[in-house]
Amino acid sequence: MTSLANIVADLRAEGDELYPLLLTLDKTDWSRTTTFKSWTINDVVAHLHFSDYLGVTSHRDGQSFNRLMAEIQNSGVTLAEFTREWLEGLSGAKLLERWRGLFLDMCELFITSDPRLRLTWFGPDMSIQMFATARLMETWAHSWAIYDALGITRKHNDRIKHIATIGVKTYQWTFINHGSTPPGPPPHISLRAPSGELWEWNTEQDENKISGDAVEFCQVVTQVRNIADTQLKLTGESARRWMAIAQCFAGPAEEPPAKGFRVPSKESNRN
Repeated sequence: MTSLANIVADLRAEGDELYPLLLTLDKTDWSRTTTFKSWTINDVVAHLHFSDYLGVTSHRDGQSFNRLMAEIQNSGVTLAEFTREWLEGLSGAKLLERWRGLFLDMCELFITSDPRLRLTWFGPDMSIQMFATARLMETWAHSWAIYDALGITRKHNDRIKHIATIGVKTYQWTFINHGSTPPGPPPHISLRAPSGELWEWNTEQDENKISGDAVEFCQVVTQVRNIADTQLKLTGESARRWMAIAQCFAGPAEEPPAKGFRVPSKESNRN
């Protein structure tokens, strides 16, 4: 079983990988529009920072988290707009350093936590271990908007297994969240890791399975890519219907990006 220390170490590594890239951005880069909800790169980093802040707030005091959530819900603005107001115009390099500082504090806070701790969050409470995994997933998934906007080829690491595991475990929840019933048992999943290792989940079923690249599977379950923009092989109704709506993150049901929409920019001048 994966320990809290291992998950936090992988979360820290995800942030350590993104930070040097963000250090290279100029003012024009920060204002680039991404294919994620038309947010700018600045908006994406602001969202990561505010989500980390929410997590730290919940860790320290669940009631304070609930009060902040009520403020957001009663604000009458989108989360992105609320975040911009909360930051009071902070952007670019100054925002980056604010994000970095809190991110490191969050990792230290998590790694010294009682593994039995549960955090108040959107919907049901989450264990500290699951919450740290969710922060890793969000950091990895939202970073794609930045890599894509800049046209940068991203390096991959086996720490995405945490994300793949969340994706596998949210098969039934995805359908329930969309107000429907799973069409059958979860498909057998066979994925090739960045290291070349084979990862497998669920009972083997010749007529109900998903196979292919682990990175692409993680992109689909985090709604970074449309299934049609991957080379994943789907067999059976359960696999096809699930991958069409897959969502491993908390919150109301959301639709994946349209085919061909969330793809890397052709401006590959930063490789």
